[in-house]
Amino acid sequence: MLNLQAPLPQDFPAFFLTLSLVLLFVLLAELLTRKFSISALVVRKIVHLSMGVVIFFVPAYFQSNFYPALAAALLLLFNGLNIRQKWFGSLLALPEERSAQPPAMKSYGSLLFPLVFLLQLLFLWESHKWILQTSMLVMGVSDSLAALVGSSVGKKHIEHLTKSPKTVEGSITMFLSGFVLLSASILVFSTQFTGGLAGKPFVMLLALALLLALVATAVEALLSHGLDNFFIPVSIAYVLYILEMNNTIHLEQFLLGGLFALLLAIFSIKVKFLDNSGATATFLLGTTIFGVGGVEWTVPLLTFYLLSSVLSKLGKKRKAKFDLVFEKGSQRDAGQVYANGGIAWIMMILFSLTNNPALFFAYLGTLAAVQADTWATEIGTMWPNPKAWLVTTFKEVPVGTSGGVSVPGTSGAFLGSLFICASALAVNAKWMNEFGVVQSFLLIGFSGLLASMVDSFFGATVQAQYFDPIREKVTERTHSMTPDGSLVENRLLKGTPLVNNDLVNTLCALSGSALAYTVIQNVHLFK
Repeated sequence: MLNLQAPLPQDFPAFFLTLSLVLLFVLLAELLTRKFSISALVVRKIVHLSMGVVIFFVPAYFQSNFYPALAAALLLLFNGLNIRQKWFGSLLALPEERSAQPPAMKSYGSLLFPLVFLLQLLFLWESHKWILQTSMLVMGVSDSLAALVGSSVGKKHIEHLTKSPKTVEGSITMFLSGFVLLSASILVFSTQFTGGLAGKPFVMLLALALLLALVATAVEALLSHGLDNFFIPVSIAYVLYILEMNNTIHLEQFLLGGLFALLLAIFSIKVKFLDNSGATATFLLGTTIFGVGGVEWTVPLLTFYLLSSVLSKLGKKRKAKFDLVFEKGSQRDAGQVYANGGIAWIMMILFSLTNNPALFFAYLGTLAAVQADTWATEIGTMWPNPKAWLVTTFKEVPVGTSGGVSVPGTSGAFLGSLFICASALAVNAKWMNEFGVVQSFLLIGFSGLLASMVDSFFGATVQAQYFDPIREKVTERTHSMTPDGSLVENRLLKGTPLVNNDLVNTLCALSGSALAYTVIQNVHLFK
């Protein structure tokens, strides 16, 4: 729970010294960049690293979280104004650092750093200071070292990962330094463990540090615009918190889940189900769901993943004519993983913090929704000579048109939803037996089917559709490639440019989850 303690007079000198130290860092950074022409990236990352170390020692100098929270709030305000006014350029990302990003994009790392520190002060100070210290230390030190190594000696860039360039050398640095810091911190603070981590063998705690270092590296590799400053400490803090506080989640289960997620990600790259970004996102999602949820949550996700991935590979010759209509191919990227699995991911996290069984049905509802949508598309385009109608007007449209529905596709959507329910029942999910087998099939089946209709509605109304001047076709792609390899921008025909297929899929997943959750919440058994 959020908790801001009362200010204590004895904390004020430390507060004054902390603000003075931060101001000294800022002024020194600006001096080094302006007067001595030292790289702003190097200076900023050194400041970043130093702040991580300073925060690690904050609990040793403050009795209450009031003044640290006030300092974080003031720094948050200062950095927000600095992004707008550009007073201190040494704290802002350089244009060349954003060269791979659209010109309008900015890095908000300097803003997210104090924000995540403030949130952890409010949530963790009273009972889990060590989690705050550990997560902020890894973010401050390891993230900085990864950027410094990657920018100075990094030569091998990782393709198909994120808009910001990432290097193998930088990621290795992130992993190794993170492992050392996590190992040291977990072992030092092990005497403070009072929950699920208490009394665990030294080897298992090292294995946890290894897995968390891999998670932090994956988060850093996937995110740009400074978002890693927020999500690296959040991901570490979340794992440590639930392992300590939720007595239904065991360290052994979490470690095995992380190992299985890693193997699945590697397998997915090998068989070309996913690209590098998709595999990295799948590792993070799988570590959470496999490691936290156990078999009951794992099997439905694997059912969706394996059946939908195999289905997308079938009938490639028949579906080849649609490859340039759809925004992306059958090899999924991180955006598609978030769109299809992001809501399920959130349901798992919420359940781990609340133990509300209604969230399990919401989880099945969102998986049924994305399975229904995937099966509708794959079966609809694979079926011989199908007819499709626009969901809003019922006018006949070419198969593959956004918002188009067909009898084979709709039938496939409902069948796919039932498979999700059957997979959960196959592992004897206890809440489904309490709710009823027939009721569960109806609820999950129709949640998926209706969500696929929602997907079609948004596809027909607000999803962006473009005209490809080279092939003279309607497409979801913003650009087309000419025979000589150059890109041509396609003309927007309808919809909103910001609404792409990934966003529509997310809305579909959300609607399936919301429908299942709403029904279950009105059943007295789970109130």
